[in-house]
Formats: sequence, C-alpha cells, structure tokens
Amino acid sequence: MRRRTLLASTAAAATAVTAFGTPAEAGPRRSGRRLALRGADISTLKKNLDKGAVYRDARGRRADPFALLAAGGMNAARLKVWVNPADGYNSKATVLTMARRVKAAGMKLFIDFHYSDAWADPGKQNKPAAWANLPFPQLRDAVYRHTADVLGALRAQGTPADLVQIGNEINGGMLWPDGRWDNWPNLAALLTAGSTAARSASPRTRVVLHLAEGGNNAGHRWWFDNAVSYGVPFDVIAVSHYLYWHGTADSLAANLNDLSARYGRDIMVAETAYGFTTAEDDFEPQIFTASLAATAGIPATPAGQVTAFRTICDIVAAVPNGRGIGVFYWEPTWTAVTGAGWDPADPASGDGWENQAWFDFNDRALPALQVYNAYR
Repeated sequence: MRRRTLLASTAAAATAVTAFGTPAEAGPRRSGRRLALRGADISTLKKNLDKGAVYRDARGRRADPFALLAAGGMNAARLKVWVNPADGYNSKATVLTMARRVKAAGMKLFIDFHYSDAWADPGKQNKPAAWANLPFPQLRDAVYRHTADVLGALRAQGTPADLVQIGNEINGGMLWPDGRWDNWPNLAALLTAGSTAARSASPRTRVVLHLAEGGNNAGHRWWFDNAVSYGVPFDVIAVSHYLYWHGTADSLAANLNDLSARYGRDIMVAETAYGFTTAEDDFEPQIFTASLAATAGIPATPAGQVTAFRTICDIVAAVPNGRGIGVFYWEPTWTAVTGAGWDPADPASGDGWENQAWFDFNDRALPALQVYNAYR
C-alpha cells in the first residue's frame, strides 16, 4: 500500500465489489476457529511514536501500544522495508529497532520488502534511485544483496524474521519496467533472487509471495501458474483483501480455498482494514469514504469495523486442511499525528488512514482491537 489512487490495470483486472453483510455486535466473541498468525502491519508505529502519538486503552488510560496489541490477541507484526527512504523510516536501521520491540513483545516478525524507496503496490513499482540505471544482471544482484543484508542483520541481532515477503502486491510485477508482469523470465529471476537470498541468510524464514485483489481467482491462477512454471521458490501465498475494493467475502473465500489446494501452500490475508467512521482527524482526505462503505454494505461504525474484520478472519480460519494460517490488519496504529504523514519526502503530508485504525480520534482503543482474542 500507499492507497493508492487506483489499482493498476494488469492482465488480471480487479473483480467488482458488491454489497455484503450486515453489522454485528462489537467486541470479542468466541469464533470456534483459530488463527496461528494474528497480526498487523505496524510499519508506521515508530514514526508515530517519534512524533508524539499516544495510545490509550478503552477506558482512556495511556498504555504502551505493544502491550495493548498483545492484550488484544495479536501475536505477529509486519514491517515494510524501503531501500533509501527520504525520511529514514522503514529503512534497515528502523526495521532493526522495531524488530527488537516486536520480539520483546513475544510476537513473530513478518518482513515486507518493497524494493523501492517509497510505496510499492499494483499502481506503482518504482526502482530505488540507487538501482535505477543498473543493467538487469546487476539489478537482480541488488535484490539478492539487499534481501540478504536486512535478513542477515535481523538474524545477527537475535530477531530473525519468521516470514518474508518478496515484493509488495506484485500483481503487475516489481522493479518496473524490468520485472513487469509481461516479462515473466525477468520477474521470475528477480523473485528467485529475493527468495534464494532469504533462505540463505535466514534459513528458517518462510518465503511469501503477495498479490492484491484477494477475490480475483482467474488473475491469481494466471500469476501463480507462471511463478510455479518458472520455478520461483516460495512457501506461502498471501493476498490483500479490502471488502470495499477487492470483491465480496464469498469471492475471497473461494479464491483462498482454490489457491491453497491448487498450489499446496499455506495461505494468509496480508492486508485488510475497514473504517470505524468516515470522518477525518487531519487535513488529508480519507481513503475510506462513505461511498466505499456503501459499496461494501457495512456501516462505517466501530461495530461495522468489527464485522468486516471478523469476516476476513473467519474466512481464513476456515480454509480446508488448516492451510489458512493468518490475517494481518493494515496499519491499525497509524493515527493522525503531525509529521507522521504518508509521504516520506514531505513532512507536512497527512495521514488519510486514521479512520481505519484501532484507536479513535481521542486515542482510545476500539472494539476491533479485541477481535483476535476470539481466534487464539
């Protein structure tokens, strides 16, 4: 993510989203199902804290955010890695610092390589500036070295990654134009370089390949058929699925069940979120709006946020043969704080995501923070 003006048109077009569901009561409840990985992407948390963010429990008492997340049932954290970000956040250095906090909280660590200096997603896969003019063999080697360097450093400091993502939402490929979706020999070579580096530097780390559009079965079959035919090594399939963008709950369930069986891999949702309101807490326009809530058919309320989140968790937990291993909510701690905006090159930029966080505009924990306790 950076959400993202629009998903890029690739060989696999995004599925249409139709209305889904009705609101459920807020708060934790027994699901009857378990998730091994109950996670969240908290990549912006360090920046938020450095800029003065405060986190409170539901009663308004100030608390350490890691303690709040763990008490809510979260047991894994995802951190993105940029190569040379303008503001220094999401760099190797800050990821190492955050990894120590993650492991100290008793959580597993999921590393997400963007192979860019800023946001990479289906609409943009820009090369890092330092790699922009490299011939393809040197570009492939840069992927290997960068991956091995970060994962090796994590292992050396005693905080090895449990999972690693080679590229972020790479429906359209990565490191454009060299690794676009229409050049599978190059794309496979880049993916293989990252995967091989990961396994060499951190042998117990599981390799994940991650696509957006979680309900797009035809597009995902085409993509993973290519990955398998080109011999790309990977262990886990991950998708993003936002009910207001990527299709119905039924389309997600059908796709996850099919992909897991077809490729014999564990599967997860690596990104999902939903808004508890359509209001704003800063000047940056919100990504989640009333029109998107209408598209999903779930109210933009704290109870609606719980409904959407539970829906995703239930689907993953129900994948046959225990193949649905986890869910990662995207940036639940990214509240609106001056200086912690989305653009690493612009300290005056705003958030645009705070209405999908697990904390309200008074910094208090919302019911969604407790959902994972039902899936222990």
